[in-house]
Amino acid sequence: MFGKTWDRLLSALSTAEETGRDSRGHNLFEAAAAYVSAHVEDDQERMDEAAGWVSPEALSFGVNELACRAVVALARERDEPPRTVARALLGLPVS
Repeated sequence: MFGKTWDRLLSALSTAEETGRDSRGHNLFEAAAAYVSAHVEDDQERMDEAAGWVSPEALSFGVNELACRAVVALARERDEPPRTVARALLGLPVS
């Protein structure tokens, strides 16, 4: 699991360097947090700004990592399995 994650992270970071995006000003986790919070608040201008901080691949990785961490935190808080929490958040039946 960690091998794939590490490979995706390295790929996203190298893509950010190749595209000339300024990854020194904001890291992918800052971009993901800003992007997701702007999306929740329906602020397209802030979403566009955050999306420009890193490559699309890095942003995708950061958003995925944020989602994973959020589900784990909620699962611990609710004392439920992560799968149950994830399905509930998406409005899916718990199977």
